[in-house]
Amino acid sequence: MAKKGNRVQVIMECTEHKNSGMPGTSRYITTKNRKNTPERIELKKFNPVLRKMTVHKEIK
Repeated sequence: MAKKGNRVQVIMECTEHKNSGMPGTSRYITTKNRKNTPERIELKKFNPVLRKMTVHKEIK
């Protein structure tokens, strides 16, 4: 049986890459605890296309 809990899988997308107009996207998949952080999360992650650390926001 599958566990039922508060952890959900979320997709993070780069905001700077989206606004730059360059082709492609930088996305990461991670999990978060819905009970502790109900709002959308923002994390600094590495963008391999831009080759620097950028802010990634939750999209789903």
